[in-house]
Amino acid sequence: MSTLPRTLATVSDAADLPLIGAAALRARAAARVLRTLPTDLKDAALAAMADALVERTDEVLAANAADVEAAAAAGTPESVLDRLRLDAARVAGVAGALRELIALPDPVGDVVRGSRLPNGLQLRQVRVPLGVVGIVYEARPNVTVDAAGLCLKSGNAALLRGSASAFGTNTALVAVLTEAGTKAGLPGGFVELLPADRASVGELLNARGLVDVVIPRGGASLIERVVRESTVPVIETGVGNCHVYVDAAADPAMAEAIVLNSKTHRVSVCNSAETLLVHRDVPFLPRLLGALVDAGVTLHGDDAAQAAHDAVVPATDEDWATEYLSMDMAVRVVDDLPAAVEHIARWGSGHSEAIVSDSAAAIADFTAGVDAAAVLVNASTRFTDGGEFGFGAEIGISTQKLHARGPLGLPELTSTTYLVTGSGHVR
Repeated sequence: MSTLPRTLATVSDAADLPLIGAAALRARAAARVLRTLPTDLKDAALAAMADALVERTDEVLAANAADVEAAAAAGTPESVLDRLRLDAARVAGVAGALRELIALPDPVGDVVRGSRLPNGLQLRQVRVPLGVVGIVYEARPNVTVDAAGLCLKSGNAALLRGSASAFGTNTALVAVLTEAGTKAGLPGGFVELLPADRASVGELLNARGLVDVVIPRGGASLIERVVRESTVPVIETGVGNCHVYVDAAADPAMAEAIVLNSKTHRVSVCNSAETLLVHRDVPFLPRLLGALVDAGVTLHGDDAAQAAHDAVVPATDEDWATEYLSMDMAVRVVDDLPAAVEHIARWGSGHSEAIVSDSAAAIADFTAGVDAAAVLVNASTRFTDGGEFGFGAEIGISTQKLHARGPLGLPELTSTTYLVTGSGHVR
């Protein structure tokens, strides 16, 4: 039997982690304090952090401007630059997300279930923090603030490993959050920013015993690496190859509004629709495709879609599998609803799938047949979001089926402990 402390169960010494070891130890110590903090202290710290972000907006934007300039000079695509770029309104938005967390219930201590056993023991299953949460993410500096706030409210310490392209911005943000949080009574190490190099990711993934869970948020290659290499338990967030299916019984105006919003509202995010599936009996297909073309969308379609609009270019299997994150969309005309469900089962990523229909039977068949974290009925895929669901900020959208699925909000950042209370009971 191992004689190593539980917190170093697989890491023999923090020196084995030269890049992240010190930060992980600080986070581990902070986590022991955070799990005991009362809600009012955490909420006061969130308010102080939000105020500090607004007060020091110019400082954050200066760091962000340097990051964006360097990324643009390196040839970074506009869709990625959009994720990276901050302005005063976006800083105010992330500060607002921290304030929204104050209004949300603290999950720590919630009783999931409880009962008195026949022998008189009182059994309660209670939510407790996960501990140290490592988050690996790309480009988006807003995730830095969202992750720190969510982890704090749920009693966890946050180890953040953002991308190199946002390192200056993330450094400025963490400096603001750390100063405001510690002044408000939080322990040092409640949020730590890790170096933005490939080696730091490897160390984080192998810090089992110091880090309790790792959550990747980014593209397919990042998520694949984390899932493949991590010895730390992973909550897998997934790419968003999302579909909108327009049924034969769909209202034309509703279908057009939902498809346009799903595709064009913000193309660089995971809940943007990438494929349009249309029932062969839909009479308004040319008009629908024309609306997308008029909005600037490049359409990649099958033979039937190409016949419906001359701007449609031929699609290949690669188009059905692609998360474009751009003003591109694949289009397929299907024979019936089962064919749409079959297409989604083959090519979908389990993120968000939508149906537009006035048929109760079609809606029931679609919602029963589609396996995804979110299934939307007569609504845009853009609604799959923690804020839109009323959960506040989110870490990401989980597309796995264990522990958590869908937006990762406060309850999803907790585990549970069984509290068993007796009166001298022995077995």
